[in-house]
Amino acid sequence: MRKNSNFGSFHIRKWFTQIEDSLANESGQLADGDPLRKIVIAAAVHNPYAGRFSENLDELVQPSPSLGAEFASRIKTLAGDRKIESYGKACLVGSSGEYEHGNALLTSIFAEPVREALGGGKAWVPSSGKRGPINTVIDVPLAHKDALYVRSHYDTMTCLFPDAPNVDEVLVIFAFATRGRLHARLGGLAASEIAGKDGLI
Repeated sequence: MRKNSNFGSFHIRKWFTQIEDSLANESGQLADGDPLRKIVIAAAVHNPYAGRFSENLDELVQPSPSLGAEFASRIKTLAGDRKIESYGKACLVGSSGEYEHGNALLTSIFAEPVREALGGGKAWVPSSGKRGPINTVIDVPLAHKDALYVRSHYDTMTCLFPDAPNVDEVLVIFAFATRGRLHARLGGLAASEIAGKDGLI
C-alpha cells in the first residue's frame, strides 16, 4: 500500500540517532587522545516496491540525493565541533522487500551530500546490508573518509533500531566516527600521512 509522502517523494516514519563514546579500550586502557565517538543516523523509509518486482527502481534512486542532504545536515549538527574521520553506510530491508531495494538508496548520488558536508571525503564509503524483521541487529562498517587503507580506522558500529523496519520499509543507515580505534597499533598508513593522497591509497 502506497503511503502519503512527507519528505519530498518519500514517506519517512521515523528517524533514529545513536551515539556511543568510548573512553577506554576493552582492557581498560584510557583513550590515547580524545575519546572515540561513533554516531549513527537512520531513517525508516517506506518501500514503494515492497511485495512486487520492478525492473526500474527510480522511485528510490532518483530522489535519494535529497535524503542524503538530510543525513548531511543531521551529522553536521550532531558532530558540532568534532571532526568526522570515518564513515560507513548500510541498509536493512523489511521482509516484503528485496535487498536490491536497500541498495537503491545507498548509491553514490545519495552519499555525495554527506561527503560534501564532511569536507569532501575522497575514499569510497564502505557499506553493508541485509533483509530482516523489526529489531534486527546490523553491523555498519567504518573506514577513513579520505584514504581507504588506513588500518587504524577499520571499525564497525553495531546497531539495533526498535520498531523498525516494518515489512514494507527500508532502514537507511549512515555511521560516523571521530577517530580511529583506541590504541590501534597495527602499523600501516597513518591518518596524519594522507593529506593530498588518492582516496584508495
